[in-house]
Formats: sequence, C-alpha cells, structure tokens
Amino acid sequence: MKNSKEKYGTGDQTVLSNLRKGQKAKVVFLNTIDKALRRRLLDMGITEGVQIKIKKIAPLGDPVDIELRGYELCLRKKDLAMIDVEVIS
Repeated sequence: MKNSKEKYGTGDQTVLSNLRKGQKAKVVFLNTIDKALRRRLLDMGITEGVQIKIKKIAPLGDPVDIELRGYELCLRKKDLAMIDVEVIS
C-alpha cells in the first residue's frame, strides 16, 4: 500500500482519507463494524458505487469537505478512513 503522502492514480484502491483535493473516487466498500456509523454513512448517501469528489481539506487536515449526489458534506478523517474507494481521477 502507498504512503498517504503519495498521489493515487486512476484505478488504484485506497481509503477516502488518502485522497487529495480535486480527486474523484467511487465507493467500493464501507469498512466498519460499528452499525451506528455504517447507518449514518448510508443515511448521508455514502453507498457502494457512489462517486465522491474531495472539495476542500482544512488547513490542519481535518475535517474534509466532499461532494456527492449533488451536495457537499464535511466528515472527519477518522470516518473517511473507513470508506474503501477506487480512484477515478
């Protein structure tokens, strides 16, 4: 697996917290056993197959603003680390 400082290219699989501003990815799997967190992510529209774009990253790296399904959402890096994705661009 690549270091979190490296840029991921098209087709690479990683977790959402490793992507940089402007990158797009498709959700592959919600990697959490916490049922409450899983339900919360699903309720916010983060489901398998949905396309996500990294819009903004706070100066200290947390939280991260993402765009999906036509709206923007801010999530903690800890939560983003539980979302497995495939990089689109």
